[in-house]
Amino acid sequence: MKYLIFAFAILTSNMGTAQHILNIKVTEVPLSHQGEEIFVTGDFNHWNPDDQAMKLTRNKDGTLSIAIKYTHIPNDRIEFKFTRGSWQTLECTPEGRLMAPHLAERNKDTTIYCQIEGWRDEFPASTASKNVHILNDSFYLPQLDKYRRVWIYLPENYQTSDKRYPVLYMQDGQGLFDEATSVGRLGPVEWGVDETINQSKAPCIVVAVDHDPDMDVRRQEYFYHPNRRYPHAEGKAYLEFIIQTLKPYIDQHYRTLSGKENTGILGSSMGGLLSLYAGLNYPEIFGLVGVFSPSIWLDEGHTEEAIRQLKNKNLILQQQYYFYAGANENREKPDHTSVQMSKDVKRIVHLLQNNGKPEEVQLSIHPHGRHGALYWSKAFPDFYHWFIQNCQQP
Repeated sequence: MKYLIFAFAILTSNMGTAQHILNIKVTEVPLSHQGEEIFVTGDFNHWNPDDQAMKLTRNKDGTLSIAIKYTHIPNDRIEFKFTRGSWQTLECTPEGRLMAPHLAERNKDTTIYCQIEGWRDEFPASTASKNVHILNDSFYLPQLDKYRRVWIYLPENYQTSDKRYPVLYMQDGQGLFDEATSVGRLGPVEWGVDETINQSKAPCIVVAVDHDPDMDVRRQEYFYHPNRRYPHAEGKAYLEFIIQTLKPYIDQHYRTLSGKENTGILGSSMGGLLSLYAGLNYPEIFGLVGVFSPSIWLDEGHTEEAIRQLKNKNLILQQQYYFYAGANENREKPDHTSVQMSKDVKRIVHLLQNNGKPEEVQLSIHPHGRHGALYWSKAFPDFYHWFIQNCQQP
């Protein structure tokens, strides 16, 4: 019996690490930059854009190709993109916008034929619309004794009307409006917040604060409660900055609808977790709360405890929440166990509905969604429609 168990363990282990081959063949490339090296980057090489082992081979017929052997891909499909060796030289559409990754099946040998239509560095670096402005390159955060760039989006007719607008406060400002300032797992993908609102018949003002360029500092600023990795969490001070300093400034200098019924907050990942805490702890300020892919698994149980011990429940009854998660957001905890994002979010939604009983809790699960700006940009238009529909404009 011992030998049978041992043999079965080896068999299942080998099954779990079966090797497959992804054959990528590029049949067309832009006429520009002929002869330069082209690389493929994806979840098989941790998204390294200039991995020499991932350089495509030029064939006699003019095509380029590479065969990639892989044993473990964490998601249901393989994702990849082409570069000329950096994130600035990613492939793009003929119009110059970054595109979604190419996809291939994970659990079998696959051949994928691709065409590269353009290179991103041949187009203007900035993709921000004229409605996007830098409020201040170094806005002072007295609660944290730091300076940070703050962006503001103003509606198309703001300068020619006397209308007042709802306000949406957002985190991770450098990734919302402009590819030139964006960073991310799949390259500099921006959310397209300005383009989405430009197309809406009901615009709002958006105020967005950059995160610290050091991602470790970003996490410290966005954690609301201290934990083992970040004993000096600054999330409470950060939210006090928004409430005590930034919002009063915006309401004083811009035509806003300043009441909670027209004030929203939205963030993703750690910014989503912080936005959830903003709603739970300041229901008198934020009537509409957007929570994208919140990093609940890193919060060491504080999220659940906060919902179970809610104060000001009478004000939370008047709030509305919008949660988003991807069904393929499988994240690794610090203890090396894994968590499925959508299950985490569903659990929190259920707890909030039963304990806080907000006026509305909307839940959106993308069946193939993963963790990153590419998927948050796709989720934002639906969120914005929800947000503007639920604002109580005069």
